[in-house]
Amino acid sequence: MPRSVNAVASKKHKKKILNYAKGFYGARSKLYTVAKNAVEKSFQYSFIGRKNNKRNFRKLWIQRINAAARENGISYSNLMFLLNKNNIKLNRKCLADLAMNNNYLFKKIIKEIN
Repeated sequence: MPRSVNAVASKKHKKKILNYAKGFYGARSKLYTVAKNAVEKSFQYSFIGRKNNKRNFRKLWIQRINAAARENGISYSNLMFLLNKNNIKLNRKCLADLAMNNNYLFKKIIKEIN
């Protein structure tokens, strides 16, 4: 009896990997085995990149808040301490947005907590 292979599924899988590898250089986009390794590595990079993105945005928000807080005569750490002490639940993203786009409201918040 001949050996049964599921050519449809394996071809579909290979096609999927090669589609992910579109735009890669040379054999990385043409040969299945090389493409598979390249795609796996690219997935690792994209996973790490998503984590780094979150980290970088948090750093940016902190810098913006710190700059705006120092313009109003208070340090970033002091500002965050006073916000927590006064039970004001604003995250860094919102605070950074206020500091950049609505400076009047940011100043009002600082006056409220002092």
